[in-house]
Amino acid sequence: MRALALLIILAFPTLGFTAESPDTGDTAWILTSTALVLLMLPGLALFYGGMVRGKNVLSTFMHTFAAMAIIGVQWIAFGYSLTFGGEGPFIGGLDNLFLAGITPESLTGTIPTYAFVMFQGMFAIIAAALISGAIAERMKFSTYCVFIFLWSTLVYNPVAHWVWGSGGWLLEDGALDFAGGTVVHLTSGVSALVLALVIGKRKGFPHERMIPHNLPFTLLGAGLLWFGWFGFNAGSALSAGGSAALAFTTTQSAAAAGALSWMIAEWIHAGKPSALGAASGVVAGLVVITPAAGFVTPGWALLMGLTAGPLCYGGVLLKHRLGYDDSLDAFGVHGIGGTWGAIATGIFATVGATSVLTGNFHQLWIQLKGVLAAGAYSVIVTLLLAYGLRAIMGLRVSEEDERRGLDQTIHSESGYTL
Repeated sequence: MRALALLIILAFPTLGFTAESPDTGDTAWILTSTALVLLMLPGLALFYGGMVRGKNVLSTFMHTFAAMAIIGVQWIAFGYSLTFGGEGPFIGGLDNLFLAGITPESLTGTIPTYAFVMFQGMFAIIAAALISGAIAERMKFSTYCVFIFLWSTLVYNPVAHWVWGSGGWLLEDGALDFAGGTVVHLTSGVSALVLALVIGKRKGFPHERMIPHNLPFTLLGAGLLWFGWFGFNAGSALSAGGSAALAFTTTQSAAAAGALSWMIAEWIHAGKPSALGAASGVVAGLVVITPAAGFVTPGWALLMGLTAGPLCYGGVLLKHRLGYDDSLDAFGVHGIGGTWGAIATGIFATVGATSVLTGNFHQLWIQLKGVLAAGAYSVIVTLLLAYGLRAIMGLRVSEEDERRGLDQTIHSESGYTL
C-alpha cells in the first residue's frame, strides 16, 4: 500500500501536500469572504445614498467608490506594511512596501498571504468610507479624498496594528476584537463626529426637513450590508471551521435582534416603526456583535443585539438634542455601537476567551482601556487633520454649491434625469 501511495504521489505531484501547503478549504472561504466584504461597499453606497436628498445622491455614492480606489491603492503601496509588515507596539514596518517579500507560496496561518492581504484591505476601505456619512451633502470632494488617505495612514493603520499586528500593544495586553469593533467602527465613528463638528451643519439644519429621498435604496443597502457582514465577521476566523460557523451564527442573531429592538424602541418613542429605523437597527446589531462574533455564544449575541437597537437609536437622537449635524448617523450607529460592542465583549466572552461572565473582570478593564486609547487617538489625529485641511484646502463647498446640490456642482452629473 505504501508503494502504491508513493507511485500515485510521484505520478500526480499536486496530490502530495506538505506542512507548508495552504488549506484549500480555508483559502476558498477567505477568498469568498473577501468578496463578501467588498460587496458591503456598494451596499454602504446604497444605504447612505438613499438617505440624502436627490441632488446629492451621486456625490454620496462617490464617497464610497472613491474610498475603494484611494484606500485600495494606499493599502497595496504601504498601508498593509504599516499594519502587518513588522513588529512593534505602535506601528508596523516598511518591509512589505508594495507587498514586497510576499509570493504566491507565502502563508499566513493556513491561507496564502495574498488572500490575507486582500481580506484585511477591505476592512481598511470600509473604515474610511464609513466616515462619509457624517459629512454628506456639504464637504468638498477634493478635501475628502485627501482626508481619507491621511486618516487611513495616520489613524486606521496604527490602530489596526495595535490590535491585530505582531507586537501591537493592545494585542499584547490581551484586548479582544474579533472582526473590528474597535479597529473599524469605533475609530471611524468617533472620527466622523469630530469631522462633522469641525465642518459644521448643513444649511438649514435642523429647521429645514432633510428627508431621505429613496428609502428603498437604503433598505437594499442594509440587506447587502447584512449579507456581506457574514464575510466580515465569519471570515475573520481565517479558517472554514467551527469559529467561522459560530461567528456566522452570532452575526445573524445580533442583526435580527438589533432590527427588532430598534423597531420596538422607535414604536414606543415615536409612535410608529419606520423602514429607516429597521434598516438602522440591522446595522446597529451588526456593528455591536463585530468585536465579539467569535467569542460569545448565540444567546449572548441576541442580548447584545437587543441592547444595540435602543442604545444606537438613542445615540442618533443625540444630534437633535445637542445640535450637531451627523448627516447619516455615522457616530450614532458606528461610534456608539462599536464602543458598546467592544465593552460588551469584555462582559460576555466565553468562547476561546474569558470575561466578566467567567469571573475575569480584568478583561473588562482591558476592553475599556482599548476603547479609551483608540477613541482618544482618533479624536486627536482627526482634529489635527480637519483643522489642517480646512486651513490649506477648505472643508466645505460654497453656500451656492450646497444649495444647488453636489451632484451638479462637483461632478457635473445628475442622479435622475426624468
